[in-house]
Amino acid sequence: MKTTLKYLLLAGTIGLFSCNSQSETKAEGNGEATEATTTEANGAGQSAVQDATSNPNIVQVAVGSKDHTTLVTAVKAASLVDALSNAGPFTVFAPTNAAFDKLPAGTVEGLLKPEKKADLSSILEYHTYVGALKTDYMQDNQEFEMVSGSKVKITIKDGKYFVNGSEIVASITTANGIIHVINDVLLPK
Repeated sequence: MKTTLKYLLLAGTIGLFSCNSQSETKAEGNGEATEATTTEANGAGQSAVQDATSNPNIVQVAVGSKDHTTLVTAVKAASLVDALSNAGPFTVFAPTNAAFDKLPAGTVEGLLKPEKKADLSSILEYHTYVGALKTDYMQDNQEFEMVSGSKVKITIKDGKYFVNGSEIVASITTANGIIHVINDVLLPK
């Protein structure tokens, strides 16, 4: 009786491990487990997850925009890609390339240097709010505290919305929040 019980336990254990191995092999064959395993193994964060079926997140939308290449470069230099790829929700006031071009010559290049990473992060965090701020929720003279701890002020004039005086020219809903496109870089006061 004891011998039979031992054999049954041994057979069950072997069966359990062989089923698990077959499941992993099947999952790897369709690409699902491979991506997750690779992401975990190489220490990459949320931004490394490949998902072709869901709506794109804030970073993915920005990467796909020809008007936000400077912003994407800055987000990468500040090591904020993973943070902005997480579930959120976030609201990002996203300056265009033209907005960065308005800054004094050499400003962007200086901020992209490794020794200026903290300053760059602070500026980018001033463009980011934790939560989804639709323009429908915004009221004239309303203030919102940004990730940096400083506040931005919303104003509404003739049906147009402004953040610190910069007009919101477009709003894009993403999988993890909202991007409001602006034509100025917001600088903390």
